[in-house]
Order: sequence, then structure tokens, then C-alpha cells
Amino acid sequence: MPIVSAPAKVLVTGASGFIAVWLSRFIVSQYPDNPPRFTQVRSTAKGEYLARLYEQYGFGKDRFNFVIVEDMAKEGAFDEAVIGVDAVEHTASPMAMATGGPQGTFNVSTTIHKKFIASAVQGTTEILKSVKEQGKSVKRVIVTSSVTTILSEQIFKPVPGQNVALDESNWNTFSVKEVEEKGKDADPMHIYRASKVLAERAAWSFMADNKNSIAFDLVTAVPTIVYGPMIHDVAPSPDALSGSMKIFRGYTSLPEKSEKEVLGPINSSGYWADVRDVAAIHALALANPNAGGERFITCSGPNSLQNVLDAIHTGLSDSTGVAKGLPGQGNDFTVNGKIITTKAQKAFNYRFRSVEDTAPEAIKSLKEKGCWEAEA
Repeated sequence: MPIVSAPAKVLVTGASGFIAVWLSRFIVSQYPDNPPRFTQVRSTAKGEYLARLYEQYGFGKDRFNFVIVEDMAKEGAFDEAVIGVDAVEHTASPMAMATGGPQGTFNVSTTIHKKFIASAVQGTTEILKSVKEQGKSVKRVIVTSSVTTILSEQIFKPVPGQNVALDESNWNTFSVKEVEEKGKDADPMHIYRASKVLAERAAWSFMADNKNSIAFDLVTAVPTIVYGPMIHDVAPSPDALSGSMKIFRGYTSLPEKSEKEVLGPINSSGYWADVRDVAAIHALALANPNAGGERFITCSGPNSLQNVLDAIHTGLSDSTGVAKGLPGQGNDFTVNGKIITTKAQKAFNYRFRSVEDTAPEAIKSLKEKGCWEAEA
């Protein structure tokens, strides 16, 4: 299998995002003698922010530059961006979040569900098409998928006394079927899950259909919901948060949550991933010769919400605004489904972070970015 070794040029799509900023930082650090990284953003302002950020870490313009792709689902959107690069880290993906609830709930409009799914699929297949046609030097493409792609029907329809084990061999056919049968009336979360399933499956189908005419391979990273410290650009307001960190803030901030909430698994599944671990697996997959053609789950846990709250209060000298729940009582909880995470840890000789590593750093980051402002 091809590997990406220094010196190499790596295109990171969606580079101003939560995961991708950490990923770009890791890649530049991992390959200190490399030519510049080519990073894709949707605007000049986002690219200039990244340039300033990486200068703070000692990576000047000789190590990093950016290209603008305004619409990644547009045909040929990445044609120019992939020329002359050795690998592609495709983290960009559409994501819709409601702004009403404090925890942040997915709210894919029922009138645009088909467009939402099509955008996710096209955003993935278009970059593969560009690599095939224009990225003649590309050896590997790594795509960010989601643990929602492996969920089984039993997760949504639990059977008492049974706890299904999930790994990279599983595919979520249930959410896809729900959307096929119910269309715009399907649960918005199933629409989101279906978009991730169909996007990743489209990527693997593309590779199979073109196996005799391409010289690169594919890796998919499959993280659970992602928490952790933020280094990407975000306005100093809780309202500016989106995605998983909006959800994390909602879980952990005052007012106090109910006993059922704090003593149950966080985010209903109990599993989560540290943003630094997700970025690291993406980066490590570049040079691992055995990673090609594989999926890798990235996650930690399971943990109760109370485990998370206890970790924050223990790990921070100032935990103002963080709910306390029922300290010390969070270890007796059950999860509906066990996610197997050994494949990635063995393949990359990597240990995923614990809740004690992640939760305090996430809160600290929210406060430093001006995105906390929870009641005291």
C-alpha cells in the first residue's frame, strides 16, 4: 500500500474546522522538513486566521498556505487544489444545527433533506473525482466519516438483556431505510446519520468502481461525537458555538441537570472522542502502509455525564458555571451498544485520552474563547 512520507504536500479540506485545525497543526509538526501544507478554506478571512495561528506555533508561510474552495459540492471544485499534492485529508462536511435548544439538536429542514444528503455525498465523491483526474501525485485520501455509520437497528430498538457490539465491519442500514421510507418526515437525526452513511459508502463504491484506473488508496476515520480544546476561529459568544462543542456546553453548564441525566451515559451513548485523538489518527494514517482500504473508529468512553462533571471539577481550579450533579455517583450506568476501539489503537500504537484528559481542557477552552458565560 502507498504511504506518504516526508517531504510531502498534504491538502486538508475544511481546514478552519474544529478537527481540521488540529489536524493541520499535527501534520506540520509530524513532517518538519516538508514543503508547505496546502489547506482548503471557504474564505480568505478563514485562511488568514489560520496563517496567523500557525505562526504562533512557529510555522510560517514557508510551511503553510491555503486555497479557497467556496462550494465543495460543485463539480470540479477541488480540481486545482489537488494538483501537486501527495495526500488529501478530507474533513469538510455539511452539518446543520438548531440554534434554539441549549444542548444543540440536529435540525435538518424537512424541505431540504434530499439536498442535505446529496451535498454530503457529492462533497465526498467530488474530491475523489478531482484526485482521479487531476491529483496524479496523490497516494492516499483520508476521509472523515462518523460513528453514526456503524450503528445497528438494535441501538434504536433495544432488546432487553442484549448489548450489541459494534466495530468497523458494521453499517447503519436502519437510518438509511428510515429516510427512504419516510422522506422529509424522517427524524432529523436519521437524516443526518443517513447522509454520513451514504457519503462514506459512496467513497468506497468510487474506489471499487475505479480500482483499475487510480493509483491512490482510501482510509476513513470514524469518530464518535468530538469534544476537547478548540484552537479554530470562533466568535466570543456561546451563540457562536456549533456542532459537538455546543452540545458539550449544554450538557455541562448550569442549571443543574436531572438525576436521570447525570447518572446516565453522556450524549445517550456514553462514547465520545477527543479532538486531538481524532486529528492524530488522521495524521498517523498518512504514513501507515497497512492503513489503506481500512476504516478506523476513534473514540473513548463509555462515561456517564456525572463522570464528565466530576472530571471537570477535579481537573480545574475554577469550575464556575459547571453543573455538579451527584458527585461520585456516576459509575453505575449502562450503555446500549458497546463500541470496539482496539483496531485503531493497535494499528497506530496509540492510546485514546480519558475523560480526565479531555473534559477539563474542553471547559478551559470554552472559557478562553469567550464561549462559556454560564450562570455562576
